[in-house]
Amino acid sequence: MAWTKVSADKMVRLLGDLPAGVAAYSGLAARVRRLVGEGRLTDEHQLPSERELARSLGASRTTVTRAYAELVDTGYAQARQGSGTVVRVPGNSRGALGGLVAVHDAAAGTIDLTCAAPAAVPQAHEAIARAGAQMPAQLRGSGYYPEGLPELRELVAARYSQRGLPTSADQVLVTSGALAGLAIVAQLLVSPGTRVLTEDPTYPNAIATLRGAHGRIVTHPMDADGWDLPTLESSLRRATPALAVLMPDFHNPTGALMDEPTRERLAAALARAGTTAVIDESSAELALDPAAQPLPRPFAVFAAAGQDVITVGSASKSLWGGFRIGWVRAPRAMLPALLRARTTRDLGSSVFDQLAVAHLLGDLGPALAERRAGLRRTRDALAGALRIDLPDWQATVPSGGLSLWCRLPRPYGPALVQAAEPAGVLLVAGGRFGAGGGLAGHLRLPFTVDASTAVEAVRRIATADAQVRGGAGATRRDSAGQRSPLIA
Repeated sequence: MAWTKVSADKMVRLLGDLPAGVAAYSGLAARVRRLVGEGRLTDEHQLPSERELARSLGASRTTVTRAYAELVDTGYAQARQGSGTVVRVPGNSRGALGGLVAVHDAAAGTIDLTCAAPAAVPQAHEAIARAGAQMPAQLRGSGYYPEGLPELRELVAARYSQRGLPTSADQVLVTSGALAGLAIVAQLLVSPGTRVLTEDPTYPNAIATLRGAHGRIVTHPMDADGWDLPTLESSLRRATPALAVLMPDFHNPTGALMDEPTRERLAAALARAGTTAVIDESSAELALDPAAQPLPRPFAVFAAAGQDVITVGSASKSLWGGFRIGWVRAPRAMLPALLRARTTRDLGSSVFDQLAVAHLLGDLGPALAERRAGLRRTRDALAGALRIDLPDWQATVPSGGLSLWCRLPRPYGPALVQAAEPAGVLLVAGGRFGAGGGLAGHLRLPFTVDASTAVEAVRRIATADAQVRGGAGATRRDSAGQRSPLIA
C-alpha cells in the first residue's frame, strides 16, 4: 500500500494547541487519536518522522518518540520497516457495508453504495467525550428514560420551533432512530388490513415496517418532478387510507422537496380523507444549495386545528447513524399512547447516545455546515462523473438529501447490480425501493462517500454498464463529443 506522508508543518496545523495539564507526549498522542476519530487522519497517512515533527513542534524528540509508542500501543498506529509510523484506524467498519439492505462481506477495495448513510461529523468526537464526562452522574440512576432524556427532548422541541413549528418537550418521544419511531407509530395505528398510503419509490425499510404491521399499502408514484398532487388527492378520495407515510423533505431516494403550497393543499386533502399524516423528516436538515433557501416549514405547520400529523426525525443522516437516536413529534394528547406502544418494544434509548446528540443539537450549526459541505462536494462530483462516463443516464440533481435517483436507458438494473460487484462496486437494484416491485430501470446512487471515491465508483459502474449492454450505447461521451447534462 502507498501511504501519503503528512508533512511536519501540516501536522502541526492539524494538531492545534496541545492539551494542558498532561504530560507532553500523552497530550500529543491524544490529539492524534482525536484526528483519527474525526477522520482527518486515516489508514492512508504516514506520520512525519520523529525528528521532523519534534523540530516543527519545538518539542524534544523523546516526547514525539513516546507519543508514537503510545499510539502504537493503543492501536492507532503501526511502526513499519522502511515506512516509519503509519496511522491505523482501530476496529473494523465492515459492519457499515450493506447492512441496511443486504448483509454483504465486501472485498477489500470495494466501494459500497448500498447504504445512503454518511460517516460521522467531525464534531461527534467531542460530543462523545462530553457524553463520557456526563455519564458518572447518570450511573446513579436506573438508566431508563422511556420518553427520552429531558434535556434532549427540550432541544428537539426547540429545533422544531426554530424551523417554524412551535413545539414543547411534552410533544417529543425519543426513539432509537427514525425507523424505530415509525415502528412505534405503526404498532399504535396500523392493524391487519389498515390502508397506508406511501410514495413509490420509497425507503425499503419503511415498506418492510408497514408490512410487518400487516398494513395494506397503497402507493403514489413519484416522477421526476416529485408528487403529482391531483393524482395524490384522487388516491386519498378513492382509498381513504388511515395513514399516509410521506417524506416531503428531500425524499429518499428521489431527493424531491415539496414546496409550501403543495404542503398546504395536501394537508387539506388528508384532513378531508380523515387520513393521519406520518411525516418522515430524516433528511430535512440536509439542504445543500444556499440558493434554495428559505426551506419550507415542517409539514405539520399546515395541519388544520385538530388534525393529527405525526413527525418522525433522526440524528442518523445529519450527524451519524451510529448514534441510534431519533424522535417522534406528535400532538400532545397522543404521547401517552405512543409511550405505551414504545414500552412494549423497549424501555428507552441509549443514555450515552442521547447525551452525545444533545451536545451536538445544542450547537448544531457547525456540524450541519460540515455535513452539508461534504455532501454537496460529493453530489457535484458524482453528477459530473455521470455526465462524462454515463451520459445517457438521466438523473435529477436534488437540492438536498443523500442520493441521485437515476433512470437507465433500459430496465437492466438488476443485471447491472450483478455486473458491478466484480467491478468493485456494491449497488442496490431500484426494485428494492418499490412497494409494488418494478423500477428495474432505476438505480439509487448515494453521495455519502467522499468525492474522489464517488468519481471512481462511476468509472467502475460505467465499465459494468458497457459489459451489460454489450458495448452498445454511449459509455463515456455523447455522439457529438460533448458532455451530456443531467436533467435538472
